[in-house]
Amino acid sequence: MLIKLGQLSAAALLLAGCSVSVAPDNQTTSGNTSAATVPAHWTKDTRAQLRQAIDSRAAHGLDQIPFASDADDEVSATQQALTFAAALAHGATDPTKLYDVYTVPRPTPDLRAGLANALRANDVKAWLSSLAPTDQNYTRLSRAYLALRQQPSAPTPAIPVNGEAIKPGAVDPRIATITRELLILDYLDQQPAQGNQYTPVMVRAVQQMQADYGMKPDGVVGSAALAILNMSDTDRARAVAIAMERLRWLERTPPTTRIDVNLAAARLTYWRDGKIADSRKVVVGEPDRETPQLGSPIFRLVANPTWTIPRSIEGETAVKGAAYLKANNIARKDGWLVQHPGPKNSLGLVKFDMLNDQAIYLHDTPAKQLFAMIQRQRSHGCVRVDDALGFAEILARDEGVTDQWHQARGTGEETFVKLPKQIPVRMLYQTVLFDDAGEPIVRNDPYGWDDRVGAALGFKTGKALRVETRASDEGP
Repeated sequence: MLIKLGQLSAAALLLAGCSVSVAPDNQTTSGNTSAATVPAHWTKDTRAQLRQAIDSRAAHGLDQIPFASDADDEVSATQQALTFAAALAHGATDPTKLYDVYTVPRPTPDLRAGLANALRANDVKAWLSSLAPTDQNYTRLSRAYLALRQQPSAPTPAIPVNGEAIKPGAVDPRIATITRELLILDYLDQQPAQGNQYTPVMVRAVQQMQADYGMKPDGVVGSAALAILNMSDTDRARAVAIAMERLRWLERTPPTTRIDVNLAAARLTYWRDGKIADSRKVVVGEPDRETPQLGSPIFRLVANPTWTIPRSIEGETAVKGAAYLKANNIARKDGWLVQHPGPKNSLGLVKFDMLNDQAIYLHDTPAKQLFAMIQRQRSHGCVRVDDALGFAEILARDEGVTDQWHQARGTGEETFVKLPKQIPVRMLYQTVLFDDAGEPIVRNDPYGWDDRVGAALGFKTGKALRVETRASDEGP
C-alpha cells in the first residue's frame, strides 16, 4: 500500500521478531568503535568538521538521536567520531538486535583505520561523507526528509476533512485528489474520466481499501477513509528516516546479479549484471508468520516438487480428513504428511531451493488468485512467485541450463537442476519506494516493523499504515 509523500510536497518471518533488543542510544554493535586503538590527534579544524557533520545529521534522518559533539579531549572526540561514523557506515541500530532473524549481508568498513587516515589528512568531513550510501535513492530520501522536517507541524491535509462524507454517485471537489491517491495506492489501475463525480469504479476501489484496513466496505468516503489517504508530514518524515536507516544496513556494492524481494511491497526484482532484468508480484508471509529478512542464495531449480508439510502447520491439513488428503494427493510418509507432485501441489510446478536454516524458499503456487490482491502478505512464510514457471525459464536461460530444465519438467517427477552459480537473494523490508518521477512514496507497513526501527532512531511520534491481519491458506 503506498501513500505519496506530500506535495513535496503533494508528491514521494515465517519467524516473528517477538523480543526486541535495541542497541543503547545510537550505538551499533556491528564493528568495534573503541577509541583506544585510534592514533588520534585532533586539531581545531577537525573538531569543527566533526561538530558540523553531527549538527547536520538531519540529512541522514538521524536528528532525533542526541549525538554529542562537544568533546574537550582527544579520547572523547575520537569516540564521538567513531560512534557517528558507525551510524553512517552501517546504521545507528543493529538489525540483528531488532529482529530475531536478520542475515542480509552488511557493510564492514574499518572505521578506526578510516578515522586515523582522516585525521592525518586533516579531512574528517570527507571521510564521514563517504560512509553513508551515495546512491540516488538515498539522496532522494535525504532531500525528502529535509523538506518534510521544514513543513509546519500541523499541515492542512491534502484531502480536506470537512465533516461531509462522500457517498456513491456524489459530486465533490475532493474527488480528483482522492482519485490520485487511489492510483498511488494501487487500488485504481488507470485514471477514470469522471471529473468530480464519485463513480462506481472508484466506489469499488474504496471498498477494497476499506476491507484491507478492517473497515466496513460501504464505499462511503468519511473521516476514517480519508485518514488512510492523508498521512501527516510527521508520519512521512519518520518513514523516510527509517528507509534511510535500512539502506545504511546494506552493503554498498551488492552482487550485480541477484534477486531482491521487498516483503513490505510483496514484489520481487531480478538484477542481472547490474540492470533490472525482471520484476513481478510475490506472496509473502502473513503478519505473525512473517518472512524473515534473509540473505540466502538460490542454488537449484526443482521441477515437479513434492511438499513435506511442516509440523507447525500439519494440523491445519490433517483435520480436513482422509477424503481431502486423497483428493489433494497427500499421504503420510515416514511420519510426515507429504504432497506428491502435480497441479494441486502447494508448491506448484517449480521450487527455487535456497540455502538457509529457516526453511524459506521461493516457489510456484496453484492459488493464482492471490496475486490479484493488493495486500499479498498471505503465506506461511515462504515466497510465492507470480508466473513462477516463466521466472524459472528466465533463470534457466540466463544460467545456461534451459535443456536440463525442460528435461526435468518433462519427467513429471521431482527432479533437481543445479545452477552453475548460486544466485544471491535478499529478503528486504522497505516501506518507502519511488514513483516514476523519482518521488518517494510511503507504503503500508504490513508487519509493523517500522515501529521498532523508528523508536530506536529516537522518534517519539509518527505512525505507520497497517492493514488488518488475514488468515493465510494452506500452502507454505
